Amino acid sequence: MTMLALREWGNPTAPTLLLVHGLTESAAAWPDAVARWSSRYHVLAVDLRGHGMSPRWDDHSLARAPQTLQEDLERVISSLPEPPVVVAHSLGGLMSLRVGVARPDLVRALVLEDVARPTGHWGPAPWFVEHQERFLDAFVADGGAAERERMRRETSWSDAEIEEWARCKEQVDRRFIREGTYLGEADLVSAINQLTIPALYLAPRHGDMAPDPSEVINPLVRLVLIDGVGHCVRRDAPETYHGLVDPFIEEAFEPPDQAFVGDRLLVAEPGEQVAPGSGSGVVAPGRVLRPRADRRP
Repeated sequence: MTMLALREWGNPTAPTLLLVHGLTESAAAWPDAVARWSSRYHVLAVDLRGHGMSPRWDDHSLARAPQTLQEDLERVISSLPEPPVVVAHSLGGLMSLRVGVARPDLVRALVLEDVARPTGHWGPAPWFVEHQERFLDAFVADGGAAERERMRRETSWSDAEIEEWARCKEQVDRRFIREGTYLGEADLVSAINQLTIPALYLAPRHGDMAPDPSEVINPLVRLVLIDGVGHCVRRDAPETYHGLVDPFIEEAFEPPDQAFVGDRLLVAEPGEQVAPGSGSGVVAPGRVLRPRADRRP
């Protein structure tokens, strides 16, 4: 049984955040977020298969890449003593979303950053492979010096973020780029609407992967489209990102309210009575009330 590599920060007795990176990155790709969160939370970050220090791809795992990635992540989360809040980006966001749908007992809440959008087409597009190969080659030629300098000119990312972003590229199993980037069925919106756990979904307003807000009908999901950012929202606009994400995480770890009937999910707007005719429960500003799910083996 393959286990993915993990990095750890903070107090192991504190509530746990699990960070899940995107394509060509690794557990090291969260330096600013880790610095912000590790004084308050037990922060774990995972290397997805074929990234960082995790196992490389083989024929069997690559032939069923979407399932492999999801099962890998489920195995990591299942090993934790309590359900974490999962904070995920791009490819990691897609896999975390699918885990949240399939195993809501494992995940307390989701923070999703510009989730990779599967096309349902087998095999990576030739232009994508060529682009990624050329991009990764740049980190071999000069150790990534030119790419680091380009990012300092073209972005507002911190030096720590640029450095770790660049270092990750040296640890990518390129076989996945060439053969394994089939991400499964085009199920993004369907998966979002099937979630039974709270989720905060951040994406660039003018990006090409965000769902249409009119199609997101799940009251447990808050979709926020942000102006002036690209694919890496947390790096392009860290204060905006943390202004939205940090309160969401804090609330996710609060003790669950008992304002529900049986196992029915109760969601209400601020000031709205939770269960009309059944009592005086009122939702505080921004609250989503839900029962704690029992963990399944």
